[in-house]
Amino acid sequence: MKAIALVSGGLDSILAARMIKEQNIEVIPLNFKIPFCHRKKNDKSPDKFSLVRDGLGVELKIIDIGDDFLKLIENPRHGFGSNLNPCIDCKILMLKKAGDLLKEWGADFIVTGEVLGQRPMSQHKQALGIVAKSSGMEGLILRPLSAKLLPVTIPEEKGWLSRDKLLNFNGRTRKPQMNLAKAFNIENYPNAAGGCLLTDPRFSQRLKDLLKYKQLNIEEVELLKTGRHFRLSETAKLIVGRNEKENAELVNLARAGDFVFHPSEKTAGPTGIGRGEFDFELIRLGCSIICRYSDLTGKDREDIFYQDFPDKEEHALNVTAIKEEELSVLRL
Repeated sequence: MKAIALVSGGLDSILAARMIKEQNIEVIPLNFKIPFCHRKKNDKSPDKFSLVRDGLGVELKIIDIGDDFLKLIENPRHGFGSNLNPCIDCKILMLKKAGDLLKEWGADFIVTGEVLGQRPMSQHKQALGIVAKSSGMEGLILRPLSAKLLPVTIPEEKGWLSRDKLLNFNGRTRKPQMNLAKAFNIENYPNAAGGCLLTDPRFSQRLKDLLKYKQLNIEEVELLKTGRHFRLSETAKLIVGRNEKENAELVNLARAGDFVFHPSEKTAGPTGIGRGEFDFELIRLGCSIICRYSDLTGKDREDIFYQDFPDKEEHALNVTAIKEEELSVLRL
């Protein structure tokens, strides 16, 4: 027998897949890529490829479903969680996609790492039932970590594996998973944390702005992950780097027609990307915001340079820093 195991990059999904592999079932680990995953910063745990390779002894498959996910965000049938997280519809989408691959990959059922009661919106019994039915995969979704608390699935009914070797994990505690990881000699796994940016209030606020102005696309979402964001007009935004790394990222994300802002070489300060329709007054406003985050060392004015990307010709405006009360109404 063969199973597609949905792998998020966290511990639970690796444990679930490993449990099935221990029952002599071939496991195909699959990760669906969406544009809302947290970027790793100081976490020294392995990436999902290494985690799968070490824990399962096979290579992880990646499929990008970003465009489909953006369509879902605009109007999720089952609504959002505390922010802009459409958790139930997200799971339905991924399980539908996995179901479409069963025949193509010669697999018989789907495995997930969901734990009953772990997530308030999507991992209670009713939600799990809705997900199974709406995805068209009812009976073919096995959740090994909590299987003994859930209805018997087709793989169990048909004897493809033993229900006795499945588990009854429940709730938000991580201790059972940590003990199981130790038993499987799985080490150096990621800390438990929300891996989805859609659960973050600040990121969700920025995303609502894109939805409001009908600017939702993959390119714009990538830009949301970096810097400070300011809405200057209905058709113009400014993104300001918070450190040297973000300054470089913003330059890499700049596209033709953007404006690139920065202080003089003698002044420490951020890079900014202006996206949208900029007239001279908005260019001046962008310069004053860059000035606000620059090290003026006692000065009240500074030359801020700007260029119409990718044109190499730069222009400068000598401006004062925008006042905080004016800036606060623009901040996303």
